[in-house]
Amino acid sequence: MNSRSLSSRAFTLVEIMVVVVVIGLLASLAIPAFKKITAASQDKAVLNNARQLSSAADTYYLETGSGYVALVNLVGATNYVKVISTIASETYPDNYTQGVTVTVTGVGSARTITYTP
Repeated sequence: MNSRSLSSRAFTLVEIMVVVVVIGLLASLAIPAFKKITAASQDKAVLNNARQLSSAADTYYLETGSGYVALVNLVGATNYVKVISTIASETYPDNYTQGVTVTVTGVGSARTITYTP
């Protein structure tokens, strides 16, 4: 084998650099789209939690006649909602009023989600 046949089978530095640049461009397009999908998924999960808490406040009102209830009376092993898992470091209100808008703050440390029954 001579040196000419070996060099014709290998990649050149320019070809490798072009491949790296193309991969970098594809990654720069994919990462923002992935972050957007992640944020939308978090928002939907937080909205679902707010719906559950609002529904629990409505059920509490129907059972007790009191339209005002603390979060600790809604969430627990023997209460209306078994577990509320935080998804994006959000903060849920401490008190709920039957039929009133629920506002969850600090979703992803920046967003606010509002659920109106």
